[in-house]
Amino acid sequence: QVQLVESGGGSVQAGGSLRLSCAASIYTYSRCSMHWFRQVPGKEREGVATLNRDGSTVYVDSVKGRFTISQDNAGNNLHLQMNDLKPEDTAMYYCAADLARPSCNKLKSRYWGQGTQVTVSS
Repeated sequence: QVQLVESGGGSVQAGGSLRLSCAASIYTYSRCSMHWFRQVPGKEREGVATLNRDGSTVYVDSVKGRFTISQDNAGNNLHLQMNDLKPEDTAMYYCAADLARPSCNKLKSRYWGQGTQVTVSS
């Protein structure tokens, strides 16, 4: 009933751009918020950007002004536009969805995609 599939990762030079996408197949749940996380081996997973149900967004300080989270009108695809990439952005990037049913005032569960690798060279 829930499937999240990331794409768009790759290798770029510093200063370049990538656009990550997350194809979301979500049935019978209410989407409360959608996220992009990233993780470097040996470190904790870090929240990068959040898109809330009301359309508000939250970014970690290190990506503010460079990354933009968005969703298509149908809500089937979540995107992360990443500009001015830096070597420290190198990580596995994961899409995540906080879902509940029948509505977001119920207990939420977080679902994860498998990740897509982003590598930025200097």
